[in-house]
Amino acid sequence: MEFRLTSLPLTNMDVLLRVLLSLSALAGIHSITTVSQVSVRAGGSITIPCLYESKYTNHVKYLCRGYSWVSCSDEVKTNKPSSSGKFSISDDKQRKIFTVTINDLTEEDTEYYWCVEEIDGGGDSGTYFKLSVTTKTPSLDISNQEITGSTGSQIAINCTNSNSGEMKWCRLGGSCLTKSGSIHGTAFTISGNVAGVFTVTMNELSKESSGWYLCVKGDFQMPVHITVTEKPTTTKSAATTEPVKHTPEPVKHTPEPVKHTPEPVKHTPEPVKHTSSSADQAPSTVEVEHQSVSGNLKIFIIRWSLLIIFAMVNLFIWFMYKRQERTIVESSATKTVEAEDEDVTNSNMP
Repeated sequence: MEFRLTSLPLTNMDVLLRVLLSLSALAGIHSITTVSQVSVRAGGSITIPCLYESKYTNHVKYLCRGYSWVSCSDEVKTNKPSSSGKFSISDDKQRKIFTVTINDLTEEDTEYYWCVEEIDGGGDSGTYFKLSVTTKTPSLDISNQEITGSTGSQIAINCTNSNSGEMKWCRLGGSCLTKSGSIHGTAFTISGNVAGVFTVTMNELSKESSGWYLCVKGDFQMPVHITVTEKPTTTKSAATTEPVKHTPEPVKHTPEPVKHTPEPVKHTPEPVKHTSSSADQAPSTVEVEHQSVSGNLKIFIIRWSLLIIFAMVNLFIWFMYKRQERTIVESSATKTVEAEDEDVTNSNMP
């Protein structure tokens, strides 16, 4: 049966909604767990996780829009994707969670939505959430719904808020923390040191830490998906096995170095030649210096030799001059004596 409720006053619709929700609860409407109220900025997108029971793994899931579940309109189904691109849906059967994404949000998208699963031979089962789209600051927001960390590391999630109420950190379908504690073996700490922001720190991440969580402040919730990957140690171990796999290749290429061994031997003389040339160059410099010194010494000796010869020549000339002078004197003296003798002889003659 389908109800038309849009003409009722808001207060009457609230009362009727509670009645419908109570009736739906009797039909198993709480078989799906999701958020209750989400505030999002216009122009963005939002992904809502819907956790279901294992018995509904192979059932069709869909998103329904409208104040009343019995009169809401189907937007997208797992067996019938939306053609407009406004809505999308995916089903993670391993984790028993299907997610719905609403893109290009406007204020007109402010509405009640239902996460629903089809029940063959009976009434469908679903749970509603309220989506509020605003052009102002959302009541509770996060910069990124998808956060990734590695095992053993630490991550921090900042939840900005402008509303009052108790702040919590919850695992979808699980327990909640208000200050600090552990969920699925992962330690959490909640701090609100900055006005308008509370920070959730997750320590010593493990693979079990992966999943959907909720930032909660008062009546508003914001879903956050945490993905924990293996630390690079796994990659290192894989890289360690690669050399083992490639070990045969160096063995195969071993002959190549052997083949190329003669080449270094052939080229060995070249270094020797170059070594000798460099050695020759070093002594040549020394020889040049020695030649320069010996050349200067020769010049010095020649100059002194010339001086000595010149002195000796001068001495010889002086000696010869003195000797000649003495000879001349002696010759004059002899002639004088002879003349005197001759005079004496002549005087003695009759």
